[in-house]
Amino acid sequence: MAVELCLLLLLFCGSTISEVQPIYKPPPGTLDFGFVPAKTYDTGAYHEPGAIGVLFKIVHAFLYLVQPNTFPQDLIRKLAQQQFGNTQGDYQKPENVVLTLQAIYYEIGFIVSAALGLLFILLLPLVGLCFCMCRCCDNCGGEMHQRQKKNADCQRSCFATFLFVASLIISVGVLCAYAANQHLTNQVRGAKKLVNSNFKDLKIFLNDTPAQIDYLVSQYNTTKDKALSDLNNVGPVLGTRVQEQLGKEVRPALDAALTMAGAIRETKEALENVSVSVEVLQEGTERLHANLTDVKMHLTNTLNDSACNAAQAASTCNIIKNSLGQLNINANFSGLPGVSSQLAKVNDVLKIDLSSLVQKGYAAFNDTPDLVVNQTRNILSAVPYIKSVLESIGSNITTFTRALPVQKILADLMVHLTQTEAYIQDYFPVVEQYDFYRWLGCLILCCMLVLILVFYYLGLLCGTCGYDKHASPTTRGCISNTGGNFLMAGVGFSFLFSWVLMIVVVLTFVTGGNVEKLVCEPFEDKNLFKVLDTPYLLNKHWKNYLAGIIFKNPNVNLTFEKVYSDCKENKGIYTSLHLEHLFNINELLNISMYTEDVALKIEHIQINLSKIILLDEIGKENLLNFSSSGIDGIDFSAYLTEINKSVTKVDLLSFANDLEARADQLPKGALENALKGHANNIRMIHNQQVVPLEQAMSTLNQSIRLLKRTSSELMVKVKNVISAVNAAQNLINNNASQVIVQETKKYMDTIIGYFEQYTEWVKESISMEVAACKPIANVIDTAVDIFLCSYITDSVNTFWFGLGGSSMFLIPAIIFAVKLSKYYRRMDTEDVYDDTENGNNGYHKEHLYGIHNPVFTSSVEQW
Repeated sequence: MAVELCLLLLLFCGSTISEVQPIYKPPPGTLDFGFVPAKTYDTGAYHEPGAIGVLFKIVHAFLYLVQPNTFPQDLIRKLAQQQFGNTQGDYQKPENVVLTLQAIYYEIGFIVSAALGLLFILLLPLVGLCFCMCRCCDNCGGEMHQRQKKNADCQRSCFATFLFVASLIISVGVLCAYAANQHLTNQVRGAKKLVNSNFKDLKIFLNDTPAQIDYLVSQYNTTKDKALSDLNNVGPVLGTRVQEQLGKEVRPALDAALTMAGAIRETKEALENVSVSVEVLQEGTERLHANLTDVKMHLTNTLNDSACNAAQAASTCNIIKNSLGQLNINANFSGLPGVSSQLAKVNDVLKIDLSSLVQKGYAAFNDTPDLVVNQTRNILSAVPYIKSVLESIGSNITTFTRALPVQKILADLMVHLTQTEAYIQDYFPVVEQYDFYRWLGCLILCCMLVLILVFYYLGLLCGTCGYDKHASPTTRGCISNTGGNFLMAGVGFSFLFSWVLMIVVVLTFVTGGNVEKLVCEPFEDKNLFKVLDTPYLLNKHWKNYLAGIIFKNPNVNLTFEKVYSDCKENKGIYTSLHLEHLFNINELLNISMYTEDVALKIEHIQINLSKIILLDEIGKENLLNFSSSGIDGIDFSAYLTEINKSVTKVDLLSFANDLEARADQLPKGALENALKGHANNIRMIHNQQVVPLEQAMSTLNQSIRLLKRTSSELMVKVKNVISAVNAAQNLINNNASQVIVQETKKYMDTIIGYFEQYTEWVKESISMEVAACKPIANVIDTAVDIFLCSYITDSVNTFWFGLGGSSMFLIPAIIFAVKLSKYYRRMDTEDVYDDTENGNNGYHKEHLYGIHNPVFTSSVEQW
C-alpha cells in the first residue's frame, strides 16, 4: 500500500510534465502560498513637459503639415536590406531607382522646406551685398533726400505698424527658441535623478530575483506538509468519502424504510381513531335521534293548543308545523363496516420494532469510516517512506535550482550594470559641460535676433517720439534721426546674421524633424519595433535577431515588440524572453520514471464492508406483513359518504333562531313563551350533542383519508422499499471495492491537486511576478521616449521652429525698416516749393514750371 500511494504521488509529477489529463480532477482544497516578495519600482517612465507642451504640440502639427505621410515600414525594410554602392552601377538598378524615388516622395516635405532654407541662405547675403553697394552709390534710398508727399504721414504710420508687428512676431519666435533652449538644459540637469532611478530599479530587479526564486522553492514545503497531513488522516477522510458515495443509495433506502415504519405507527393510530370515532358517532346519533323526536313531539303538542287557532297565530303555527320534519338526523353511522381485524393485524406488525431495526442499519452504515480506518492502517505505516520520497523531491528541486545558471547570469549582469552606472556617472559632468556649450551657442543665436530687435524697437521708439511733422526733412530732430539710424543698423545686422541663423535652422529642422517622424512617432505606436522584428533585417542569416543574440537560435519566435510589451505590463522576464528555451521550469518536477504500473496497482486496493447490514430479514418480513394487513380492503367510500353528510338535516341553531323569530310574531302570552322555550332546548341539544358529533366526524374524516393514502398501492410501495434496501445492500456487499477504488482515486487526486496548485502557482509567479521586467521597459522608455524624444527632439524642434519663424520675418522687417528710416532720418536736401501757389501745400509741382529738376528726378528713383 505504501508503494502504491507513493507511486501515485509520483504519478502526479509525471502527468504534470507530460500534460496527461487525469480521469477525474476534483476541485482540491485551496493552498495559501502567500505573496512572492517584491519591491516597488520607483521610476515612472512618463514625462509631462508642462506649459511648454503647448509649443511642442504646435511644432508637431507643423511637422504633420510638412510630412503627413505615415511611417514607411516597407520602404525602410527595403532600404535596409538593399545593398548600395557595393559594385559600380548599383544606383542605376531599377529597383534602387524606385526605392530612391519612394524615399524622395516620402521626404518631399522636408526636401522642399530645406530647399527654401538653402535659397534663403544663398540669396539673402547676396541681396544684402547688392543693397549695400547700391546705397553706397546713393541709390536704393542711399541719397539723403526725401520727396514730400501728401500721404507721407499715412505711409509712415503703416510702415511703423508693419515693422512693429513683424518685430513682435520675431520676439515671439525668439522667446520660443529661448524657452526650448532653457527647457533642454533644465531637463539635462535633472536627468541624473531619472538615470539614478533607473539604475536603482535595475539593481532591485537583479537583487530580488534570487530571493524570489528561493521563495518559490521554499513553498514546496507547504504543499508537502498538506499532503502528509491528509495522508495521516487517510482513514477518516477516505472513510467519509466512501460513506458519502455509498450514502447516495444507502441513505434514501434507509430513509424510505424508516418512513414506512412511521407509516405503520400512523396507520395504527388512524385505525384506533376510526374505531373509537365510529363507536362515538353511532351512540351519539342514536341519542340525538331520541332527543329530536321528543322535541318534535313537544312542539306538536304546543302547536295543537287552541291559541294557534286564533287568526293572528294560525299562519305562523302552520309554518312551524310544516318545518318540524327537518328535525331529524342526516348521517347514519350504524351501517359502517368495522376495522377491528385490520387493527389487530397492524398491532401484530408493531410487535416488531421496525424503526429500531432501521436505526441499527444506520448505525452500521455510519461505522464505515471506522472500518476504513481499521483496514488502512498499513497506509499509515507507509507515511514515513512517502515522506522521505517527498523530501527527496524537494531536495532535487533545490539542487536543480542551484544548478541553474541564474545566479551566474545575474552576477554578470550586476557587474556590467555597476560598470555602466560608474561610466555614466563619470561622464555625466562632461555631458553637462557640453550641454552648457550648446546652451551658450543657442543663446548667442537668440542674442543675434535680440540685437536686431533692440535696434528695431529703439528705432521705432526714438523715431516715433522724436518725429515732428512740422519739421522739414532737413530740419528733423536728433532723436528722430537717431531712430532712423537704429533702424538701418537693424537692417545691417539682419543681413549679417540671417543666413547664419537659417543654416542652424535648416540643419536642426532636417535632423529633428526626421527623428520625430522616423523614431519618436513610430516608437510610440510600436511600428519601430515591427521594423526591427523584420526577419533577416539586422542579420541576413537570422530570422529573429533578438532570439539569435540571446539563444543563438534565430528560429525562436522572440521579437522586440513582444518583449517590450510584456515588460511594459511588468510580466516576468522568464515569460518575456521565453527563457524556457534556456532552461525549462517543468524539469524541476520531472520524475515520470516512477509512474509505471501505478494505474494497475491502485485497482488492487481492497476494503471489506460486508459487516454492514442495512435491514435484516425480520424487518423485511415485517414490511410484507404490513402490506397484507388488509387496510386496502376498507370501504373508504362508505365512510366518506357518511362523513360528507351533516349530522342533522337542518342546522339546529338556524332552526332555533327561526323558531324564536316566529314566536316573536305571535301575540304575547303562553304560546310565545312555550315556543321560545323549545328554541332554547334545541340550542342546548346542538351545543351538547351536535358539536361533539361534528368533532368526532372531523377526526374520523382525517383518519379515513390517511388510511386511504397509506393503503393506495401499499404492496407496491413496500416492495419498492425492500428493493431499494436490497440494492443498497448489494452495492455494499458486491461493489464496495469498486466504489472504494474510485473514491481512493478521487482522494489521491485531491492530494495531487495540491501539487498541481503548487505547479500552477509557480508558473504563474514566474510568468508575472518573479523578475518582473518593468525596469527594462522603463530604461527603453527613458532612453528613447523621454531623453531622445521628449527632452532633445521636442526641444530642438521647438528651437528651430522659433528661430526659423523669426528668421523668415526678418525679410519683411528689413523692407519696412528701410522704408521707415527715410521718414525718421535727417535729410541733406529737400524738395523746393513756392508759398504763393494755392493748394500746393508746399509741394513742388514740376509740371507747372515745365523745367527739369535734377533733384526731383533723383528723388523719384528712391524707394
